[in-house]
Amino acid sequence: MNYLYLHGFRSSPQSKKGVAFDAYFAPRGIAWQRLDLREPLRLSAMIAKAAGQLGDGAVIAGSSLGGLTAAWTAARDPRVQKLILMAPAFQLVSRWKDAVPDADPDFIADVARIDVGFPRIEVPTLIFHGIHDASVPVQFSRDFAAQHPGARLIELDDDHELVASLPVILPEVERFLA
Repeated sequence: MNYLYLHGFRSSPQSKKGVAFDAYFAPRGIAWQRLDLREPLRLSAMIAKAAGQLGDGAVIAGSSLGGLTAAWTAARDPRVQKLILMAPAFQLVSRWKDAVPDADPDFIADVARIDVGFPRIEVPTLIFHGIHDASVPVQFSRDFAAQHPGARLIELDDDHELVASLPVILPEVERFLA
């Protein structure tokens, strides 16, 4: 089994959540490979990079844009066995056109070709989403979970970053992986 951690748009492999996953799970014998998704900044390239690191059995955790990448990777690759999403950036294009008017048009076009509706996920999926998330409304995760019987949504009293909720998230992920 291999474990991939995919960071968000304004983040890196050294993100607080990625480092926390390593610190929590390393003593439990689980090593998370934290991929760098910043170059090139294209959803299609991010999905390809994640798929290129998958073994015969994989768990992917992703935050925000990394969560969107993880979801589309899982929808396309049967090697993914479990999925952990934190504030996944579903329906990104519809929100970015207003929120980031100077966004890279090639990035937006690439996302628009892929992120059409929700990805069809057939594997067990655990979703964490803050109810005070101003970047990605929690309703997107609610709608996704309602359409996917294998998904469980945990709503948290937190914002988009979810860093304050790590003491809840990490043990929940551990139970999910058991």
